[in-house]
Amino acid sequence: MKAYKIIYFSFMVLLFASCNEDLLNTIPKDRLASELFWQTEQDAIYASNGIYAVLGDQGRYSSMDAYTDIAHFILQWRAESEVEKHTFSSSNNIIASEWSYYYNIIQASSSFLENVDQVKEMNDVLRKRLKAEAKTLRAFAYINLVMLYGDVPLVTKSLTVAEAKSISQTSASSIWDFIAEELTSASADLPTVQEEKGRVTKGIALGLKARAMLYAGRYQDAKTAAKSVMDLGIYQIHDSYAELFDYAGEESSEIIFARQYAQNLNAHSIFRFFTANSLYTQSCQVVPTKPLVDAYLMKSTGLPIEDPASGFNPYNPYIDRDPRLYHTVYINGDMLANGEVLNSLPGSGTGDDITISAENVTPTGWYFKKYVSNADYNNPWNCGINLIYLRYAEILLTYAEACVELGENEINQSVLNALNEIRNRTDVNMPNVTTLNQTELRRIIRRERLVELAMEGHRLYDIRRWRIGEEVIPGTIKGMTYEDPQNPGTLVTAGLSGYVKEFKPDRHYLWPIPFRELDLNKNLTQNTGF
Repeated sequence: MKAYKIIYFSFMVLLFASCNEDLLNTIPKDRLASELFWQTEQDAIYASNGIYAVLGDQGRYSSMDAYTDIAHFILQWRAESEVEKHTFSSSNNIIASEWSYYYNIIQASSSFLENVDQVKEMNDVLRKRLKAEAKTLRAFAYINLVMLYGDVPLVTKSLTVAEAKSISQTSASSIWDFIAEELTSASADLPTVQEEKGRVTKGIALGLKARAMLYAGRYQDAKTAAKSVMDLGIYQIHDSYAELFDYAGEESSEIIFARQYAQNLNAHSIFRFFTANSLYTQSCQVVPTKPLVDAYLMKSTGLPIEDPASGFNPYNPYIDRDPRLYHTVYINGDMLANGEVLNSLPGSGTGDDITISAENVTPTGWYFKKYVSNADYNNPWNCGINLIYLRYAEILLTYAEACVELGENEINQSVLNALNEIRNRTDVNMPNVTTLNQTELRRIIRRERLVELAMEGHRLYDIRRWRIGEEVIPGTIKGMTYEDPQNPGTLVTAGLSGYVKEFKPDRHYLWPIPFRELDLNKNLTQNTGF
């Protein structure tokens, strides 16, 4: 997969060069025109690769959780900050860019599906596989569109400008139907393993169906799809949670779907996005908040820190916690990539002192550790770690939640096995879940999703589908609790008293933007170049 872009863009360069023979040639020189394309099997492969090229980028991936309770976007002048505070209008570019991003994927996929049959001499198995890949990527886009905007236009073909102007919204329910049908159909024509890493597989199609049906509240379908992934027998929980988000974990059998990156070729800068200010000033953008850190249970007792019997000591808050905390968040005392120890306490004299008046210094006292590899320290703009879209832990959590929501008849040992398989990975090894009570399991699963999938882009959608926004989002940004150096024995909680997150209860699923203010013409009629 990491070599696709080289092949694809090399092909474009050669094609452009060959078009200079006739200056009166009216075939456009700024794109691959249909008159020159869709002639060979290789053309179809190039076009398929072009859909994957639309996928990205780390900014979108890592900012999404900042719109929830578990993270904070610290650049207050940016559009992301308006979204976090829920003070934005339809002119906010984040709202439009998310719309554009997913409809670009849809347009590229639909264009491929419309045109690939023009290639007459093509292996039928390959044709079916490439079509299935395009359908899966298009469904991936629609899952996100529905969760962000609710009712959106269901587009499955190229549109004229006139058609785009008159298009109407399709109900979310109908789009969930479409997604289910597309992914079921696609999964039948996809292999369980692809020779080229990064391409869509049967597990990806079924896994995305499980996710979509869980989001839609269609729990039987979610359970069935998740179980189908489990029964493939090719995925398993990786022993090391920490390795999953570093170069060492890229070949893990837990990773089902990931955006492929490569240093010096197709890189991103997530290290700089999360890094401590003491390493690179004016770089960090998203930091953890107190609700995330407080969600990690005590390791020895398996109880939440708010439980008096948990053994939690507020004067030593990071002792004996769920190890996923240590692999997700940089806490005071952690070694940074430059060999220095993180110290964000007031008066520490470091570049991370929370009293420093600089917008890229964490106001909560913490930084994110996921995807921050020491290997990227010397060149934080050249990160090659793959960013995970779907992994097996999510499938197990989906299966468990779907069973619990289906009721007592579906709550059995298989639910506990799914949860404990995640908890029992070698570098986590949390106490097993043993209860079969529906209410308790629902609470456990929701917390488990929070800590297991933190900063992987799931929390906003979970909050919306569980309808807990009023409970978890409103309030000021809070951070670490520490002993006041000026008043020994007194605990102080860091944070931003003047920065308030809001939540509008009538918008659990819809971002508040008038449908007609979105640029339909641009996103639904653009030429994809094929």
